[in-house]
Amino acid sequence: MARLAGVSLATASRVLGPAGTRRVGSELRHRVEKAARQLGYTPNLVARTLAHGASDVVGLIVHDLTDPYFAMLAGGVMRAAERRGLVVLISATRRDPEREIAHVATLRAQRARAIVLAGTRVTDDRLTGRLAAELERYRAAGGRAACVGRTVLPADTVVPDNHGGAARLARSLAALGHRRFAVLAGPPELMVVRERLAGFAEGLRDAGLPDPQVLYGDFDRDGGHALAERLLAEGTDATCVFAANDVMAVGALAALRARGVSVPADLSLAGFDDIPTSRDTVPALTTVRLPLEDMGERVLDLALDPDSAGEWRAERIPAEVIIRESTRDLR
Repeated sequence: MARLAGVSLATASRVLGPAGTRRVGSELRHRVEKAARQLGYTPNLVARTLAHGASDVVGLIVHDLTDPYFAMLAGGVMRAAERRGLVVLISATRRDPEREIAHVATLRAQRARAIVLAGTRVTDDRLTGRLAAELERYRAAGGRAACVGRTVLPADTVVPDNHGGAARLARSLAALGHRRFAVLAGPPELMVVRERLAGFAEGLRDAGLPDPQVLYGDFDRDGGHALAERLLAEGTDATCVFAANDVMAVGALAALRARGVSVPADLSLAGFDDIPTSRDTVPALTTVRLPLEDMGERVLDLALDPDSAGEWRAERIPAEVIIRESTRDLR
């Protein structure tokens, strides 16, 4: 290939390596890339790993790629990886902590350059300890890791303001004149559920209002649908429902509509995350916005950028309340 391109072996290697496009002029790069296409060449990642001690692969572990929250985070991670000439290998745990630990072990064996964990932690300290130990083994072998929302792990962390965002949402809804609330909360063993529920209850107390009615269920669209049906079946005096994430809110909206409950005329509804679907529902969903793609970019930057201070970094990400048509002004 170097002969076809009319360049040295060293130049061809630099062009086809992870940093080549930044170290070789455009004319030489074009010649090498054209020769590679003509010859059908693709880099041997296994050989490169053996030669350099780490692959050009970044491992991204999420709970569920069908959830827009994780899909948007993944988009940010891939955007940051592309800038560095790296490939992202995505695996989904389906909220199974054992599967998450196994994925980290596999990526360690494959000598992934970095691992990003983008799922909420559970309240089981034993499982968290096993995951932390696996990450420590990976770090001891030269790997780097970063997380979203998991400050208890041995890794840098991007921390979304779940508690503060939910508290500000509660105060904003109270300012619209709502006095009685219900929460579709997701599974109680997920820390993100606890943080958002605690923040929402705190915001209501700040406004001088009682704690909300709380229902726990699955943290997805079907969970929101089932909990909304249960809320109507059991009865509620709430004027506003807070679903702990937007996909639950979308499911709840469908259930309410099927039961003839008008949103927001009969019952207001709010979510959390500001996934794209929240803007397209009818009515558009009141929510708490997290910059999800930016979070994905930043968490990979943390994983790949060495920390000169030698301490774990926790970068706080603000959350913004977005009031839309799904919440009625009762004033």
